[in-house]
Amino acid sequence: MPHTPIKLALLRHGHTAWNREHRIQGRSDIPLDDQARADLRSLSLPAPWDQADLWSSPLTRASETAELIAGRRPKTSPALTEMNWGDWEGQHGAPLRADPSSGFRDIENWGWNYRPPNGEPPAEVWARLSPWLDALTEDTVAVCHIGVMRMILARAYGWNFDGPAPFAIKRNRLFVVDLSADGLTPWPDPIRLPKEDTP
Repeated sequence: MPHTPIKLALLRHGHTAWNREHRIQGRSDIPLDDQARADLRSLSLPAPWDQADLWSSPLTRASETAELIAGRRPKTSPALTEMNWGDWEGQHGAPLRADPSSGFRDIENWGWNYRPPNGEPPAEVWARLSPWLDALTEDTVAVCHIGVMRMILARAYGWNFDGPAPFAIKRNRLFVVDLSADGLTPWPDPIRLPKEDTP
């Protein structure tokens, strides 16, 4: 972690067709839908986050969300790419949950080493995120994915995917974490993105 305290604000990308269909998205590069684009154009980053360093996942739904709410292109890092769901990408969770042979588990029963078939466990996601976090040198907004946000917030809250999460990730909100040599400290409340005034 950085020696000088840095604030990191995490923002989930806008809706895609797969989100609305409740499909597991993972690393599939599904774009924002038209409604999401319209919604995001009406939002902006509040001060001082509008001046922060801007990063996103390289997946289109995240990088386009960043550009729409910030009015500038983000830097991208593969570290911020969504968790790989392997064989379950594109599928619906409910049938997987109902099939005992699928091995599907709800997130409250994962632990750090639970791996979807041919996918990626939380521990491996954290292993690629940790060097990116360590390299940050200024306050940063990162537009990414619910899986990536879960890993960072899990570390900040001391949650081990062992029971209900102590946070609820919602869209159009910044989830802020202080990074320091002592580790990660979450802010108690997310910051809602303000709507821009329209003539």
